Amino acid sequence: MNDSAAVSPLFPPLQPHRSGMLAVDALHTLYWEECGNPDGVPVLFLHGGPGGGITPTHRQFFDPAYYRIVLFDQRGSGKSTPLGEVRDNTTPLLIADIEALRRMLNIDQWLVFGGSWGATLALAYGQAHPQSCLGFILRGIFLCTRAEIDWFLYGMRAIFPEAHDAFVAAIPENERSDLLHAYERRLFGDDVELATQTARDWSRYEGACLFLHPQPETLDACGDDAIALGIGRLEAHYFLHQGFMAEDQLIREIDRIRHLPAVIVQGRYDAVCPPVSAYRLHQAWPQAKLHIVADAGHAAMEPGTAAVLIAATEQFRTRQCFD
Repeated sequence: MNDSAAVSPLFPPLQPHRSGMLAVDALHTLYWEECGNPDGVPVLFLHGGPGGGITPTHRQFFDPAYYRIVLFDQRGSGKSTPLGEVRDNTTPLLIADIEALRRMLNIDQWLVFGGSWGATLALAYGQAHPQSCLGFILRGIFLCTRAEIDWFLYGMRAIFPEAHDAFVAAIPENERSDLLHAYERRLFGDDVELATQTARDWSRYEGACLFLHPQPETLDACGDDAIALGIGRLEAHYFLHQGFMAEDQLIREIDRIRHLPAVIVQGRYDAVCPPVSAYRLHQAWPQAKLHIVADAGHAAMEPGTAAVLIAATEQFRTRQCFD
């Protein structure tokens, strides 16, 4: 385990040179984009959430002269349609979508980069298709166990009591012992206005707990309907089904990817996905390099975390992670 090194800036902003919409079934169409070097080493960025979507800043973790950078919005997220749709939205289907995108782009193998839910999906995808992966950069580890889901719903109150009070404020006292199903009834009921406000409450709760130091602009963005509907509806949907995975599946199947290089980056004060999950993953997968960032919470854009993530992409570029 290593603390963060000196802060490194993100790579400069860049624009996609290709983008499009990929219809993956009769209901879902995915937005995708490609930037950087068209002939470079492919890297896939998997966003968080579920439901978080990509942003232009996500392109900036990678040297555009070296990497062929592929990003996409998962089902129900970002520019993919329909927004917030939970029908036909499961982890196996997301994994199939990634393979469909890989084949469409004529990519044999790629480095897989994901944080939070993106790390969950990266592990699940890698374990399903190890032959398609060059390696992994994983941040803010979430293994989608029952204990982690319960922590999100109840445990974060120990650190962010005011945010949790706001999270439960609209839920009657007699329903608060089962917050997930209380939210389910409101998010997926017939009252559209109530569903939108409930999604907003969920998204703002998570947004309030992301950073070591408060970021008011991020919290404001979490209240935007387009972001809130993706985050609130899809996170609740995946929590209700425990990520469509068996308990501790990602740990039990680590042998499928043990031979591949990996870097795990974890904020010491991550309240959303506490470090114990990253530590458990590293214990099961000691071949992976674990970096605990001493001055960071959950968010990828905190300076110490961003520095270590960029260092990891550079280590893969120089093949240090293969040694």
